[in-house]
Amino acid sequence: MSTPADSAEATKPPDSPTTPATPGASTPSPEPPSPVPDDKDSMGSSVAFTATLVVLVGLALFGRRIFAGLFTDDGVRTWATMFVGVTVQAMPFLVLGVLLSAALTAFVPASFFARALPKHPALAVPVASASGVILPGCECASVPVSAALMNRGVTPAAAIAFLLSAPAINPVVLASTAVAFPGQPKVVVARAVTSLGVSMVLGWLWLLTGKGDSWLKLPNSRHAEGTGKLEVFRSSMLHDFLHAGGFLVIGAAAAATLNVVVPREWLDHVASTLLLSVVVLGLLAVLLAICSEADAFVAASLTQFSLTARLAFMVVGPIVDVKLIALQAGTFGPRFAVRFAPATFVVAILSSLLVGWWLL
Repeated sequence: MSTPADSAEATKPPDSPTTPATPGASTPSPEPPSPVPDDKDSMGSSVAFTATLVVLVGLALFGRRIFAGLFTDDGVRTWATMFVGVTVQAMPFLVLGVLLSAALTAFVPASFFARALPKHPALAVPVASASGVILPGCECASVPVSAALMNRGVTPAAAIAFLLSAPAINPVVLASTAVAFPGQPKVVVARAVTSLGVSMVLGWLWLLTGKGDSWLKLPNSRHAEGTGKLEVFRSSMLHDFLHAGGFLVIGAAAAATLNVVVPREWLDHVASTLLLSVVVLGLLAVLLAICSEADAFVAASLTQFSLTARLAFMVVGPIVDVKLIALQAGTFGPRFAVRFAPATFVVAILSSLLVGWWLL
């Protein structure tokens, strides 16, 4: 014969805890375990990306010896020379920029910016734009940093201005531009003035629309709460270098191909028309998605085009390209990206034409 106690014991779940109950107190429900991120996929893609980068650079450096009997055409040798030259020149600046960007992400708290910026949004925009001069960061890193600023209370217009200025006018970018265009300081000045102006104009436009914040989805941090600073630095550096390094190789290969494969007459025709050349190189910057620390070397290799057109290439690339559009859509939402990217491209093209006419 069963008793009530036997019935209760029979209906108890087999894995339920058997802790004794305290009279008058409710038993707290166990907290779900914190999810552990699965890094297998990201590690595998990182290894594949690094291997591809090493293979491409190795082929460019030693391909002539390996395939000496198959490829003897002058065009192939010219392609390899241009590819290696652009990649080797740009790589030190890329590494330095990634290191500084990761250090900024890991060791400078976002609350610092909230305290440093003026309270009035219209005044915070130019201050945030100007801060890009002293705070280095590549475009990949500027998106999560801007997201962190918004989450810490910085007005979105100021965070957007910083997003656009930091990868375009920081010291590493300006130094690489000076090395890529030796003896032409006006190119460095033109790039800094144009990029600074674009960031401020778009920040103020975001304020004037009035609906901007409704198009914006405030994101979560890329790193979990409580992650150590050294781990944030390591993961940020690895992430940015793998992405930026791969795009640098692709950009160098595309620039070399453009100079070797595309007929000289066609390039001369495009380059002879100012507006067309500016738009074409602006679109090329969107498609190539080269890191801002390295794009000046690619621009310097496009000698068929005017300085104004190459200025547009260097201004557009760090603020709107295919990888940035994807990053912004994933971070801030597609409603933001479909409005922000076209507006950024148009303002950058018009600003490049204006500053190029004025300074170049």
